[in-house]
Amino acid sequence: MTPLAASALTTLAEESGGGNHQSLSPYLTGFGALGALLLLLWLVTRFNRD
Repeated sequence: MTPLAASALTTLAEESGGGNHQSLSPYLTGFGALGALLLLLWLVTRFNRD
């Protein structure tokens, strides 16, 4: 990576605020992902009948 590209990326990362959005709860996101994965696991085990 060139020094110009590295400095541009650093500038963009500092200006964006770090990506911490106030409306996103980490617990809600985590439990939502866990629920979706458990639902997919249940679906796969229901349809995988040999």
